[in-house]
Amino acid sequence: MKRLLSVAALVALGVSPAFAHPGHLEASSFAAGIAHPLGGIDHIAVMVAVGLWAALKGGRALWAWPAAFVGVMLVGGALGMAHVALPLVEPGILASVVVLGLMVTLAVDLPVAAGAVLVGVFALLHGHAHGSEVTESIGGLEYMAGFALATATLHLTGIGFAQLMARAQLRPVIRVAGAVCIVVGGALALGAI
Repeated sequence: MKRLLSVAALVALGVSPAFAHPGHLEASSFAAGIAHPLGGIDHIAVMVAVGLWAALKGGRALWAWPAAFVGVMLVGGALGMAHVALPLVEPGILASVVVLGLMVTLAVDLPVAAGAVLVGVFALLHGHAHGSEVTESIGGLEYMAGFALATATLHLTGIGFAQLMARAQLRPVIRVAGAVCIVVGGALALGAI
């Protein structure tokens, strides 16, 4: 476990910004909030990875990890809208793709509370980035509601895929999907995508 945490820390320190957030639809509507997570490969990879990892863990993690992500993401969004600065937001978002991919690929079996803290840290950063995009002229509540709904849907997609693979006796495919997240994170870090 110490080795895994060391690798995660190195990834977090060694990444460059994903710059995945500028250039999306203006953060002004429910529809824009729904569209945003579906428009970036980093978002899709992280949100699905949370669902995959929760399904691998099973039990309370199946609902606790996605709920922690969505809830803490909304807190991060509120901080971003309030212009409260957080350090390492973009590098942390990029690291989340790799680290959560590692959690799935290695089928890391953390206690439910520890997993909720890990996904919560990444959720805070994702939420902050998106809350920071909300313009002064709007409240951002519709945008964040759409963003939360799309995020939860992507978590459910990961859970559903993992459960389907488990039922089909193809459980290793779940871990391959985690490896795909790692490759996406690496490609983002290198500027290849």
